[in-house]
Amino acid sequence: MRIIIVGGGNVGYYLAKRLTKGKHVVRVIEKNKELCEKIAEELDVITINGDGCDTKFLEEAGIDKADVIAAVTGHDEDNLVICQLAKETFGIKRTVARVNDSRNEHSFNELGVDVPIDSTAIIAKIIEEEVSFKDFVNLMTFKRGKLAIVRVDLAEESPVCGKQVMDIKLPEDSVLVSIIRGEDVIIPKGTTVLKPQDDIIAITTIQNEQQLLDALIGKIQ
Repeated sequence: MRIIIVGGGNVGYYLAKRLTKGKHVVRVIEKNKELCEKIAEELDVITINGDGCDTKFLEEAGIDKADVIAAVTGHDEDNLVICQLAKETFGIKRTVARVNDSRNEHSFNELGVDVPIDSTAIIAKIIEEEVSFKDFVNLMTFKRGKLAIVRVDLAEESPVCGKQVMDIKLPEDSVLVSIIRGEDVIIPKGTTVLKPQDDIIAITTIQNEQQLLDALIGKIQ
């Protein structure tokens, strides 16, 4: 893929380093001249010293041929503008943006960023996953925040344990994607029986998250 990264700080640097190992064609736009020189010296990528909010530098980076643009600067306003320019002016199909302030994630979704990445929220979810603070974890949202991939842990008292998938009434627009049982990953079929300690991965709409939780682990009193 042809990928443009805007922002050459730590996030942009290591993102470029990883993507070049995957044989992608990567170009980096960064305002700071010293950072540009460092990236050019240490990584096999073309670097452009300029402001990614300026279409001139996006064009210089070859945005007309890019598959993805990743805006990972430390400023949410810049990241949002860059993604909007990429979509509306250059027709880029895939935009990824770093969300520095969690309060802005909803705005990124509403304004058309394909994948807004809130690192604070991701770290919190990882902590929740590891220490099992709760039985339900929203792993990520997509389609502008309308859909969610969630993980549900089934306890002994779950009302669906011992039932076949075909007999479980899920909320509208919800589907079970996989079951993690010990070291095994199971693709659920109608006749698959759910068991205690199963980790369920499901897709649902944001508004139906609570109904899905109720269906799988029961209403919490």
